[in-house]
Amino acid sequence: MSDELAGSLDELVSSGRFATRAEAVRSAIEQLLDVERRREIGRRIVQGYTDVPQTDAEVTAATEAAVRSIQEEPW
Repeated sequence: MSDELAGSLDELVSSGRFATRAEAVRSAIEQLLDVERRREIGRRIVQGYTDVPQTDAEVTAATEAAVRSIQEEPW
């Protein structure tokens, strides 16, 4: 870790946002893993629709259902 990065981390800890460097690093790792997990889910969804695209009938049915649900909403 560069001195600059360590200094920035120490400033973050000093601000009271985190109690220790370890807590700050743990939080960053958790956030990174969550972002990567969500990215993988998105990639798999795209791959699924690429492998098995929706038919025109499915798109029409979904669109009609969405329109009906909006019309039924008691705005």
